[in-house]
Amino acid sequence: MRVSDFDYDLPADRIACYPPAERGSTRLLVINRKTASIRHARYAELDTLLEPGDLIVLNNSRVIRARLLCRKPTGARIELMLLEKHEGAQERALYRGRLKKGDRLLSDGGELVVDELPEDGIARLSRPDGGEVAELFEAHGSVPIPPYLKREAEELDRERYQTVFAGTPGSVAAPTASLNLTGGLLSKLREQGVGIAEMTLHVGLGTFLPIRSETFEEHVMHREFYHIPAETAEAIARTKAAGKRVVAVGTTVTRALEHAAERLAGSGFRQAVSGEADIFLYPGCCFRVIDALLTNFHAPRSTVLMLTAAFAGSALLKQAYREALDNGYRFLSYGDSMLIV
Repeated sequence: MRVSDFDYDLPADRIACYPPAERGSTRLLVINRKTASIRHARYAELDTLLEPGDLIVLNNSRVIRARLLCRKPTGARIELMLLEKHEGAQERALYRGRLKKGDRLLSDGGELVVDELPEDGIARLSRPDGGEVAELFEAHGSVPIPPYLKREAEELDRERYQTVFAGTPGSVAAPTASLNLTGGLLSKLREQGVGIAEMTLHVGLGTFLPIRSETFEEHVMHREFYHIPAETAEAIARTKAAGKRVVAVGTTVTRALEHAAERLAGSGFRQAVSGEADIFLYPGCCFRVIDALLTNFHAPRSTVLMLTAAFAGSALLKQAYREALDNGYRFLSYGDSMLIV
C-alpha cells in the first residue's frame, strides 16, 4: 500500500467553505466495522448512537488568532503565522517576506523582535516590552482558517472555528470533529449516561498538509504537544473495565491517546501523561486505547485520512467516501462527519 492509494477526486463544490447556519446541524455517516454497514444520520443524534457507560474524549485546545500582518520600519509588509504551542518553547512563526536576525516588526498593537531564524521561513520572536507574543497575536491577529477555504477569515469564524468547550490556548487549527458539538448535545450525552473527558493537544498546521513522499516510511511526521490529565486516564480505565467504549472525538485525540498508550498502561491509567505526539498511524497499525472514532471527511493524501483508514479499514473507508460524495456530503473542516464504531 502506497500514499497514492489515498488520493481521490474531491470536487471544489463539496468543500464546506462556511460553517452550517446552525452549529450541530450537519450530517453524520455511521460506519460499523463489524458488519461493514454504512448508514446516514445527523450529528445532533449522537446521543442516540452511543450507549450508557461509553466515554467520549474531547480535545479542549483553543485556537489562537495566529495570523498577524506587520511591517518593518522601512514600510515593507511581513505576514506572520504563529505556530502551535509547545511546552516551554519560545514562540515561533512562519513568515512571508524577507527577515534577518534582529529585525523589528511593527503592528497596530505593539512591536516584535526577530531573535533567530532557526529554519527557512521560520522565525523565533519576542517582545521588547517583555510581554507575551501570543497575547499580541490574540489581541490584533486574525483566525487562521485553512487555506483550502480560499477566503479571508470573517467575523463568524471567530466563534465558529472554535469548539464550545475550548479552554487551553495553543492550536493554530481547530479540532474539527468537535466543531458541531453544542452545549445542548453535551447535556443530552450526559443525561444518556455517556461520560465526557477532556485532554489537550495543540493542533499544528502539519495536521492537514498532504504527504509529498510516495511511501509511508519516507514521511517525517510533525510533532504536537499534548497533555492527558490523570482524571481522563482514570475515566478511560473505568470505561475499559466496564466493557464500554472509549470514543475519540477527532484524530487529534486519537494521536494523543495512542502515542501515550504505553505510558498510560504503565501507570495503570492513574497518572497524567504529557508529551510530543509524532505518531503516524496508517493501515496496518493497531489501536490500543480507542474503540470508536468521530471524525470529519479528510483531504486527499493527508495523514488524518490514513489514520481514519487504519481504524475503519481501507476498503470500508473508500466505500464510505464514495457514499458520502454520491449523497452530497460536505467535506473538510466545516463539513459533515462520520462515526466509526
